[in-house]
Amino acid sequence: MPRYEPRELDFAFEDFKSLQEFMIQEFRNIAANLIEVDGILLPELHAAPNKPRDGMIVLADGSDWDPGSGAGFYGRSSSAWVKLG
Repeated sequence: MPRYEPRELDFAFEDFKSLQEFMIQEFRNIAANLIEVDGILLPELHAAPNKPRDGMIVLADGSDWDPGSGAGFYGRSSSAWVKLG
């Protein structure tokens, strides 16, 4: 999965135009990384997230942390974990 890494500012902006060009290139880099996403790799969690929120999707290991139906993908809905597969 592509990952955006911001460029370091190794120069002083001498005018607004150079700042504008830098920002345009950074936005293009961000957009290119978003367009090229083939999938999302979720880390396997061994404990519940610290701040669970409705809409989260996680991968539970099923032994250290079992949200209810063993290992697998869970979504957070109505303040509860629902197994997705």
